[in-house]
Amino acid sequence: MFTLQPDGNLLLYTTKYPTEEVNSAYWSTESSIGSGFQVIFNQTGYMYLIAKNGSILNEVFSNKASTQDFYQRAIVDSDGVFRQYIYPKSSNLSAGKWSMAWSTLSFIPSNICLRIGGDTGSGACGFNSYCSLGDDRKICQCPPGYTFFDPDDVMKGCKQNFVPQSCDKASEEMDLFEFREMINTDWPLSDYEYYKDQSEDWCRQVCLSDCFCDAAIFRNGDCWKKKFPLSNGRRDPGVGGKALIKIRKDNTTGSASSGSNKDQNSTLVHILSALLGSSIFVNFLLLSGTLIFFYRWNNRTKLQNIQPVTAMPDMNLQSFTYKELEHITKGFEEELGSGAFGTVYKGVLAFDNNEFVAIKKLDKAASEGEQEFRSEVDSIGRTNHKNLVRLLGFCNEGQHRLLVYEYMSKGSLANFLFGESRPNWHSRMQIAFGTARGLFYLHEECNKQIIHCDIKPQNILLDDCLTARISDFGLAKLLKTDQTQTTTAIRGTKGITDIPRNPD
Repeated sequence: MFTLQPDGNLLLYTTKYPTEEVNSAYWSTESSIGSGFQVIFNQTGYMYLIAKNGSILNEVFSNKASTQDFYQRAIVDSDGVFRQYIYPKSSNLSAGKWSMAWSTLSFIPSNICLRIGGDTGSGACGFNSYCSLGDDRKICQCPPGYTFFDPDDVMKGCKQNFVPQSCDKASEEMDLFEFREMINTDWPLSDYEYYKDQSEDWCRQVCLSDCFCDAAIFRNGDCWKKKFPLSNGRRDPGVGGKALIKIRKDNTTGSASSGSNKDQNSTLVHILSALLGSSIFVNFLLLSGTLIFFYRWNNRTKLQNIQPVTAMPDMNLQSFTYKELEHITKGFEEELGSGAFGTVYKGVLAFDNNEFVAIKKLDKAASEGEQEFRSEVDSIGRTNHKNLVRLLGFCNEGQHRLLVYEYMSKGSLANFLFGESRPNWHSRMQIAFGTARGLFYLHEECNKQIIHCDIKPQNILLDDCLTARISDFGLAKLLKTDQTQTTTAIRGTKGITDIPRNPD
């Protein structure tokens, strides 16, 4: 958040989601406390803080750009950086330094990875990950031996892809683990023990012998032991030292069993040996095993993952047969909702992983249904953004037109806003921001500009984390890159019209 407080201090800060509790500021104009009065963003692109007498207290953005040549905007991006963007008004300017796209002119803070941090919270990236800069933008990565919980949302952090070290004294595992070095990397405030004037070998050994130690930091003779979750991860030349990440040498899943388990296993072996000595028992096992195998094989064949038949050219979409979609919805049994062009049903693509999908079955007249189908595939099939519902596949078989989407567990924004459990102001604001980011992507950042034409609460869906996802692109209109206006017939829901858009 970028705000001017009543005491005159201009600052950037984060909140403790999902509450509105404020964390410590990671950028501020502390010198303006008691005198800051107003933030001005003038026509030259100059942003500054003034006192009541008009004197300039702080220059937020000092780089200037003519409003005659550039469009300008300033926004706090999702990575927490406050950026000033410019866009050339004429293609003549793109022949030089500026391209026909939004370009960054100024930003604060200079290194978000080093500025966000505190006693609580994950830092600039998620827990167990670390932040570094690339082209002046934040990059979140996992340390060696770790992977993201969700590659589509790196802020959820990283997890170990190996079995952790056991704390059972009966099984020594020190020889099963090793360290991977990461230069200029640290997770400040995640340590639980600290030692001075030690060697690196000593620091390695003390962490290796401690089952609670997941990583160690060694710098200038100082050693810090750290355990999960690792927070405030950053990698930068200014950090210095090195991080020692403890990982398992191979993919073995554990150590030898304890003495009592060995005794139990030995007893079980003797019992099984005696039973297997009987040919009748062996035949019974073979017959039972055969029946179970064929039963499971038959069911797995029915429930196996649907494989793509063909792919939509230039789009990463799967093509399904009508019979396949009828099967995974159990005959279109569970209805999620309906609209002007069709009905949406719930289905399962992979039963083993509970990968639910939403299948939209178009049931309008042939011409209208075909137009809806083509429009939806052509528009959303070309998009890739966290605030847009992802189209997974389609069915274009005979008279059947169906679309397969990722499943949104929280339903529509309309149900969320007007249901029994009303969202708090923070949740409403985050949903509004997410919707705005999705629309901005469609209008400005997509390869082909798209006008949705039917934005309403019923067409904004929510996932488990209440992330807004724009859906229902049946009335969408594609624009060429240099096209500034278009004419359409009346589109959208009766009584609701989309806001006209003209980039000029």
